[in-house]
Amino acid sequence: MPWNKNDYPDSFNNLNADVRNKAIEIANALLEDGMEEGRAIAIATEKAREYVTGDKKQEVYQVNAHTDGWQLTKESSKRAIFVSETKDTLLDKAKPYVNERNGVLKVYHEDGSLQDTLYEID
Repeated sequence: MPWNKNDYPDSFNNLNADVRNKAIEIANALLEDGMEEGRAIAIATEKAREYVTGDKKQEVYQVNAHTDGWQLTKESSKRAIFVSETKDTLLDKAKPYVNERNGVLKVYHEDGSLQDTLYEID
């Protein structure tokens, strides 16, 4: 069954509307051509972001420990965009914020080591 604007993979939830709609369109075409669902979702997300933003350059944002808990910053800046007491609370704000801007989100452990990278286009 093809996906639509009301029924699509959970991984499309945090995409901005333009990227999500394009990803649905691309994923449906890939599935129709016989591609495996997980691969179709990954490719559709990447290509939709590229299509909507016009290029592959993505701003990099990072979540790391802060004196008041956790902070979201651009990688090239020291100024905090959001600060929260807990990492989970910050991630609830950071994920949609970064996704709306078609950025990459690097999440760090408290010790400064990289935990995860999200939304990166290869």
